[in-house]
Amino acid sequence: MDINAKIYVAGSRGLVGSAIIRKLQAEGYTNIIAKTSQQLDLRSQVLVNEFFRAERPEYVFLAAAKVGGIYANNAYPADFIYDNMLIQNNVIQASHQCGVRKLMFLGSSCIYPKFAPQPLKEEYLLTGALEPTNESYAIAKIAGIKMCQAYRKQYGDDFISVMPTNLYGINDNFDLENSHVLPALLRKFYEAKKGGSKFVTVWGSGKPRREFLYVDDLADACFFLMKNYSNSEIVNIGTGSDVTIAELSGMIADVTGFKGEIVYDASKPDGTPVKRLDVSKLSGLGWKAKTDIYNGIEQTYAWFRKHMAM
Repeated sequence: MDINAKIYVAGSRGLVGSAIIRKLQAEGYTNIIAKTSQQLDLRSQVLVNEFFRAERPEYVFLAAAKVGGIYANNAYPADFIYDNMLIQNNVIQASHQCGVRKLMFLGSSCIYPKFAPQPLKEEYLLTGALEPTNESYAIAKIAGIKMCQAYRKQYGDDFISVMPTNLYGINDNFDLENSHVLPALLRKFYEAKKGGSKFVTVWGSGKPRREFLYVDDLADACFFLMKNYSNSEIVNIGTGSDVTIAELSGMIADVTGFKGEIVYDASKPDGTPVKRLDVSKLSGLGWKAKTDIYNGIEQTYAWFRKHMAM
């Protein structure tokens, strides 16, 4: 990407989009287009087409999506499939029509089959049944990947797709009901310590294993792939290592200074038992994550205390 290239980051206010903008700015890129959902509703084909015709971006990072944890995905499946399908369909089609030089579509590791072998290789996509609690989101994201592949096949568009693992970090969503597990736990433990609670209840058994990637590492990987990768095949982005939810809870308790008991509510769903990405393809291309999980939690907690804590 030329340093003066016009780059559109869809979802610029979110966890991923804001990290991509930080990375681009750190690398010296200044011609960046960022629109809030209030300024541009990506669910509207008319508005998206008008925006692309007016701005003519050369590169697009499609990081906009309706996202959430187990509770949100399970409670609002219609919203997750409808909104995400509209967003990606509109942006990908407009990028094609306006001759965007390259587009990156961000999927998610949660769209792999629930019981796929571990670690998850890129070729395992669509080889088995999905996790029921986030099926609507997964189907939408799979459609986005297939759409990018179809436009590459039919029109030769340089559209690529990446599959990040579970993300966390600066500018995350810390809502207790609608966020992902790490930020939700971080807020839970913070509030428990602040309120003097003697215990914190964690959903599930604590046994599921999860891989977590600091979002600024993801942005670094996206930048790397935008410059160095052009293929229809998806690419996993992760650390290649995982922890149990119980281990994660212990680390968050340590970082937040919570000294009470951690109680696991096994009546609540665990989700997929194990989820870790095979990152050998990305490693082979020359990229590896830099931030270990404990340090990443410390940085996230420091940001949370400064910007979100009440």
